[in-house]
Amino acid sequence: MNDIDLSKLKVERTASAAPKLKQRRSLRWWHAAVLIAVLVLLWRVLFPAPVAVQTTQVVTAWPSQQYLVLDATGYVVARRRAAVASKGTGRVEWLGPNEGDFVKAGTVVARLESSDVSAVYQAAAANSNVAVAAVDSALAELNDADINLQRTSTVFNKGLIPQVSLREAMSRFNRAKSAVTSARASLAAARANQDNARTSIDNTEIRAPFDGVVIARSANIGDIVTPLSSAADARGAVMVMADMSTLEINAEVSESSLSSIRVGQPCEITLDAFSQRRFRGEVSAIVPTINKASATVTTKIRLLEQPDGILPDMSARVSFLSQAIAKGASKALLAVDPKALRKTKDGHEVLVIGSDKLVQVQAVKLGNSLGDVVAVSGALKAGDTLVLSPDDSLENGSEVQINEPK
Repeated sequence: MNDIDLSKLKVERTASAAPKLKQRRSLRWWHAAVLIAVLVLLWRVLFPAPVAVQTTQVVTAWPSQQYLVLDATGYVVARRRAAVASKGTGRVEWLGPNEGDFVKAGTVVARLESSDVSAVYQAAAANSNVAVAAVDSALAELNDADINLQRTSTVFNKGLIPQVSLREAMSRFNRAKSAVTSARASLAAARANQDNARTSIDNTEIRAPFDGVVIARSANIGDIVTPLSSAADARGAVMVMADMSTLEINAEVSESSLSSIRVGQPCEITLDAFSQRRFRGEVSAIVPTINKASATVTTKIRLLEQPDGILPDMSARVSFLSQAIAKGASKALLAVDPKALRKTKDGHEVLVIGSDKLVQVQAVKLGNSLGDVVAVSGALKAGDTLVLSPDDSLENGSEVQINEPK
């Protein structure tokens, strides 16, 4: 037993064990790669990557857009407007209405100092009274001369007095008659002077020329007003009035577009002050003059209704239409880009993007085409963000990534 060589029983590992170890390590790496791939695939299935999309928005449109021919800008003006002034010169002692007050035609809106013209009127009235007394005296003399003439004629016919007495009586009657004529002429002149003085007093009372609203006050108490307003610190008018029932729009239309408009053409008017309201109108006149500086022509648009709240000089936008919009049909509609629609077997739908970038499918009902957009109805509101040209793979809950347009 002692002669057995144990070295021959030794297992040699260096040559045969190394390949097996490498094989096992390679197998482990392959399993790890497969596991990672499976996890990545599972992640993408459970949490798919956001789909890159372009977007559009739900907008507010108006039925008139389908009939739009031309757009123009302008201002609200009052066809009946006046700077109320006095025919005479004087200092303002009373000023009535303020801006925004409505006054009736003939109402006294201001009064000038009238002490001097009142004195002149009183003198003229006194002269008229004197002239009336002179007429009465002349008539009395005429009546007496007439009686004397008749008595003298009777006595002369009986041959009791000479002819010279008759001539004297007749001459007296003629003088009395001429005196009546002269007295009446003097009375007419005196009354004319009195009327002139009365007019001067009336000129100190400034009255409203028509029913309207005061839109500006040009003078204050103590200011001097004069018809020509050429004197220093003088005013030509005390206030400006406008008849609000005659409001219209003056729009400037390009000379090159003049052939697109005509008198009587229907229009829709938008005011900056009431951006969510539309007013019906029609072309009432085209001023036959071209503005050389701007190459435009002034077009007057009559408002078919006189709504409350419209004031002169408001900015306006006028849409000239190919046909009129029915009364009550000028209501805002929701509209979308036709590319945002996706056809379904039941109709159409849009994909609304929420604040969390998740898609919500909304069924919509189509309306009329309004220019570049189409009217829709459904559970939408103006400003909603929609997917533009939606892919069929997008559905409720899909996550999207918004690509900004270049």
